[in-house]
Amino acid sequence: MVKAVGFILIGFAAMEFSGWAIHKYLMHGPLWSIHKTHHQASKGFFELNDLFSLLFGSIAIVLIILGFDALDYRFWMGVGISLYGVLYFFLHDVLIHRRLKWFDRPGNSFLKGIFRAHQAHHRTNRKEDAVSFGLFVVPKEYFKDKEK
Repeated sequence: MVKAVGFILIGFAAMEFSGWAIHKYLMHGPLWSIHKTHHQASKGFFELNDLFSLLFGSIAIVLIILGFDALDYRFWMGVGISLYGVLYFFLHDVLIHRRLKWFDRPGNSFLKGIFRAHQAHHRTNRKEDAVSFGLFVVPKEYFKDKEK
């Protein structure tokens, strides 16, 4: 069981850190034509950028299927990636971008910091000059309460 939890955490962490690199170097690089739909006003519920979620979700599904019989590291890493995807959906799509208005804006200091970092990321609609490419791991400066 300890190994399972470890692999879940590895899968989750791998998504945050690979997601940061993919976001910075691919989405704000050669894949900008897809990702830019996320930096523009939405014309509907879905954006072309949502294809990235399908890609990451597909990786999780493949890992879960490959590791299902033995319940080995692939299964648990797929679970970790899936957990990341669920939390990403709630934090990014529901709380930050309000694509579904299930909850109010974040109130606690951790969520406020993530919200501020994401707002800073969206201050530009260009692929250059963007900052803060992670979701859960963001620079400390965004957690400082500037309202005082």
